[in-house]
Parts: sequence; structure tokens; C-alpha cells
Amino acid sequence: MFAINHAATALVIHRKYPSVHMLWLLLAVQLMEFLWVILNYAGVERTATERTVKTLADIHLAYMPYSHSILSGLGLALLAWALLAKGFRKPIVGVAVGLGVLSHLILDLLTHAPDICLAPLVPEPKMGLGLYSSLPMHAFFLETGYGVLCWALFQGGKALLATILLFNLANLPLFSSAIDSKEILAGHPGIIVTVVAVQIVVTLALVGIFSRRKPATITSTPN
Repeated sequence: MFAINHAATALVIHRKYPSVHMLWLLLAVQLMEFLWVILNYAGVERTATERTVKTLADIHLAYMPYSHSILSGLGLALLAWALLAKGFRKPIVGVAVGLGVLSHLILDLLTHAPDICLAPLVPEPKMGLGLYSSLPMHAFFLETGYGVLCWALFQGGKALLATILLFNLANLPLFSSAIDSKEILAGHPGIIVTVVAVQIVVTLALVGIFSRRKPATITSTPN
């Protein structure tokens, strides 16, 4: 799932746990992706493309067993919970952050091609429902609808909704083969990683800013 909709997940968790600072949740929902960016830049994990990139189906997360495996996701979520709930004695924060980390794995399993393995040393089988590779436009509407649903559950403002919609629309060329604007990505996985990194930072910042709204107060006037 794309960065904006992972960030939107933090809204739902914050609605459930309003005492937990939004920054914790925003970092949690993208922890696995932060690791993916770092490990790609370090050459530990690998992204590849076809010679021509028409849709997401032509971009392959070829090797990412450390940042995006079932064991990694569960382990990071459990570690975050244990550190915060037991180490710092903040049980609510621990639960909320653990759920945030785990949400990333679940959402990626729903959309990714089968590229998520069980564990770093267990390359097969690989999991993922494959919407990106088989039904990219269906994935686009699913992602956009999910982002809007998160906004609605959070009861966010117009600026927050606009941010979610605009970033989803900005990703539309990657879902649609009818939009020719992806030639620069073919054979340049480093550009893909950089674009993802920029999207993570920008979307987390904007969602964090626009989620800071005070509930409207109702004032009564004397009759």
C-alpha cells in the first residue's frame, strides 16, 4: 500500500487511542517502509523493474526479506510493544504502536504481488494477494477508498481529506497503463526508492499537521 494510506491508518489508531501522540503512530505505521528504504540504499535489499514500466506490475520488490517478511512484521510489532509497554511502562502506547507496525504488514499483504516471504532465511512461499500485479486499477480504488474511510472514521477536516485524495491521485499513473509518464523509472530502481522515501516523509508530515484539529465546540446563546 502506498505511503499516504499507511499514514491514514494512523488516524484510525489515534481515534481508538487518543492519548497516544500522533507522532508515535505515524512512525509506527511506516517503520517497515523506513527499513525498506534504508536497506535498499545499503544494497541489502533489492528492487528491480522490467525494461518498460507501464504499471506497478512492472516494478518488482525482488528481495526484501528483512524489512517485509511475516516474521519481521510480527517481530517488530512485538518488540515495539515490549519496549514501550514493559520497558517504559506505557501499556497503551505499546499496544497502539504495535498495532501500527502490524498494520503495515497486513495492508501490504492485501495489495502486493506475492513478494512477502515468511522469514529472512525462508524465501518460499511468498505471499501477497497480487492486486498490484493483476488488477492495478482495482488496487487504486481500494487504496483510495481505504484512505477516505480512515479519514471518515477519524472525522478529519477538509485539508486532511484533500491531502489523502491528492496523494492517491498523484499515484494514479503507476496504476494505469493509459498514462505514459513512467519511462524514467525503467531500469532505475534507485529513483523508485527515492520517490517512496520522499512520499513517506511528506505524507507523514502533512497527515500529522492536518490531523491536529480541535473538536468544534457548541456554544449556546441565551433566548
